[in-house]
Amino acid sequence: MNRFDELKNLVMSLEGDFDKFYNKENQAAGTRVRKGMQDMKVLAQDIRSQVQNKKNEGK
Repeated sequence: MNRFDELKNLVMSLEGDFDKFYNKENQAAGTRVRKGMQDMKVLAQDIRSQVQNKKNEGK
């Protein structure tokens, strides 16, 4: 569950940058959003792999 908490925290940490980019048109915030989304992609893939490995251990 620790990885899930990491994912939730990452999503929550991006909330301000999403607001700044979409509502205030802050371009630097857009860069931070893109980086955060890439980090989420990597984290999600890692979680997916862990789940698959754990599932396969049970067979």
